[in-house]
Amino acid sequence: QVQLVESGGGLVQPGGSLRLSCAASRITFSLYTMGWYRQAPGKQRELVAAVTSGGDTNYVNSMKGRFTTSRDNAKNTVYLQMNNLKPEDTAVYYCNAKNGYRVYWGQGTQVTVSS
Repeated sequence: QVQLVESGGGLVQPGGSLRLSCAASRITFSLYTMGWYRQAPGKQRELVAAVTSGGDTNYVNSMKGRFTTSRDNAKNTVYLQMNNLKPEDTAVYYCNAKNGYRVYWGQGTQVTVSS
């Protein structure tokens, strides 16, 4: 069974940083585009950032310059470094793996930005 396990969420003050990790198992990790999504209460899930199998990254405009995603294929892990966090970044953050019609989701990790 494919597993995507996120970690690194928590409570942080505005302006602070967090690094999320997503460890994948039972997929050929290097072939997958890995994405980060988030869902705030009462809102739809939205894309935050993604990194392709070739290492190309893309970000939602509002996250550019604050968030950075990277991958380590040797560890089957994708990361999301989040800096200068704002209260509006509060959400559950989900890891996503996609390769063609194969799409998998993690269980999510809560990020709360509050003073």
